[in-house]
Amino acid sequence: MATHFDERIARLRQRMQKTGTDLVVLGPHSHLLWLTGVEAHGDERPCLLLVSDDRAGFLMPRLNASDCRKDTDLPFFEWSDADGPARAFADLLDHMDAARASTVVIDETMRADFALFALDALPGVSRRFTDDTIGYLRRRKDAFEYERLKDSAGVNDRAFQAAVAGIRPGMSERELAKIIADHYPLEGARAAFSIVGASENGAYPHHASSERTFRAGDAIVVDIGGRKAGYPSDMTRMIVLGEPPAQYEQVHETVERAVQAALAAARPGARACDVDNAARTVIADAGFGEFFLHRTGHGMGLDIHEPPYITETSDTTLETGMVFSIEPGIYLPNRFGVRLEDIVILREDGPEILSTLPRTAARVDV
Repeated sequence: MATHFDERIARLRQRMQKTGTDLVVLGPHSHLLWLTGVEAHGDERPCLLLVSDDRAGFLMPRLNASDCRKDTDLPFFEWSDADGPARAFADLLDHMDAARASTVVIDETMRADFALFALDALPGVSRRFTDDTIGYLRRRKDAFEYERLKDSAGVNDRAFQAAVAGIRPGMSERELAKIIADHYPLEGARAAFSIVGASENGAYPHHASSERTFRAGDAIVVDIGGRKAGYPSDMTRMIVLGEPPAQYEQVHETVERAVQAALAAARPGARACDVDNAARTVIADAGFGEFFLHRTGHGMGLDIHEPPYITETSDTTLETGMVFSIEPGIYLPNRFGVRLEDIVILREDGPEILSTLPRTAARVDV
């Protein structure tokens, strides 16, 4: 019986035919995992998957072969440390009838030495990256991926609720980050990242959680994500201890309106830059334009950051099944920042938000 990995390889071959691609070469990263289910160990030993219109095969270090065989029936061309990969790769190229290839797609995420190793063995080919083949396919999530992303988002929601329940004055940003991280294993997940930024630290969009302790009047950015069954989550909410700082309510309300404008603009057929512009216009019209320091969003699937990117300059046309963040923010130096982030999947009638938590600030009495 065909698996969804078999179906993905079939879809890749359809894209290869449509784009005039003779050979796809993937390294041990998320493209390979998405296509085959093989989570190959990535170190300095060349590990590659080659796919043509009718064949496929792995160049596989022998010490990793047994572990990877449980996930695929594709043929392996194994090599040992004693022998090196050259002979096994030549055999794989013969198996693939690679001499007939004139157009090759190279995985942009693989190590440079892997890419050069492969290209040196394929002289005279034209080459490009994966944007119009496997990258194109990965942008639209199927039901299998949606269910896993939705489940992971639920775990993330509850990790944030654990933070709200556990926060107290005198606790450090790192201590709150640990409360968050400790929640994921309770639900069979693991922490992926956390940004906890109190007041002035929240004005740095990618602040590294520190020993800064919480006090009354703090507005705290909490940007967190975990990973369950291979799929990540990502969400940003605010916590306020006691009375918020001056101008906080205006800033939060402006960012919320920017989120709503971006959600309204995110429709099949819209461009990514239209969504970014919708959020950016709200913030600029409120007088905070110079304090919106980043793009409005990024795609998410197996990778926390992947296409499509919701930027001022991206003319990517949005399609049903695409999953991306909407996360405008305002960052007032030395005072506080506000970012509100939701991951959405684009449906025919607009975006479906994966989180179930409101974007209103969590107020904690002190």
